[in-house]
Amino acid sequence: MRWSEIDTVPCPVAQAMAIIGDSWTILILRDALRGATKFDEFQRATGASRAIVADRLAHLVKHKVFERQNHDLY
Repeated sequence: MRWSEIDTVPCPVAQAMAIIGDSWTILILRDALRGATKFDEFQRATGASRAIVADRLAHLVKHKVFERQNHDLY
């Protein structure tokens, strides 16, 4: 079986790994558990490019691991 097919396995662990198995995603989850809530916090803590952080956060939102919240700035 190829890694790209892991989400087709009828196993909750395999399906979770399909969502969070990427190293950048795991670092983002780590930082969320440490209290990070803003894009710049994730980018700074992981050292990943803005594009990678944006992609991984969108992936986590798509799979309902994270929920996007817009904050009003005054």
